[in-house]
Amino acid sequence: MGRLIINVAMTVNGAFEAPAPQPQGWLVTDPDSMQAGLEMWQAADAMVLGRKTFEGLSTAWPQLADVPGFEAYAARMNGMPKYVASRSLTGPLEWNATLIDGDLAESVRRLKDEHDGNLIAPSAGELTRDLIAHDLVDELWFNVSPYLWATGPRIFDDLGPVRLELVNTTTFPSGVVRLCYRPTPAAG
Repeated sequence: MGRLIINVAMTVNGAFEAPAPQPQGWLVTDPDSMQAGLEMWQAADAMVLGRKTFEGLSTAWPQLADVPGFEAYAARMNGMPKYVASRSLTGPLEWNATLIDGDLAESVRRLKDEHDGNLIAPSAGELTRDLIAHDLVDELWFNVSPYLWATGPRIFDDLGPVRLELVNTTTFPSGVVRLCYRPTPAAG
């Protein structure tokens, strides 16, 4: 059975939208964190995306295929299967993507049954909140850039309490910290 992992780049104070590299934005990278990210994607079976994330990534990643330093990343991102949850898109989709049909929770459970590896959801938007609310998330990986950022929405502002268990931390030379958590069952 596959595992569903939410993967989010964010600032210390929870800004997550439109991560742009320095100096224009808050996204901090270094060779070690880039390698860890590439290894995560290489080990993944597929992506699970909401419409907004799909539209943004499907525009960006094909353009990066020939950019020095991004070739391996782009090859993996462009080639892997993607499952897109949307109420407004219609199929067929491009960029090796399939529209999720029917009930989201049932469809994602079926995807987890069909895959043995990781399904990565790179987002913190509506889809992520729905996946957490339906108890479909196996782990949450936060890549925290060492910035306080004044603009943009904050991660999970409207999500109720969810208790998390720390699984792993990795600190990179740039100050980026990857925090890996697992949701814990609600106390009963």
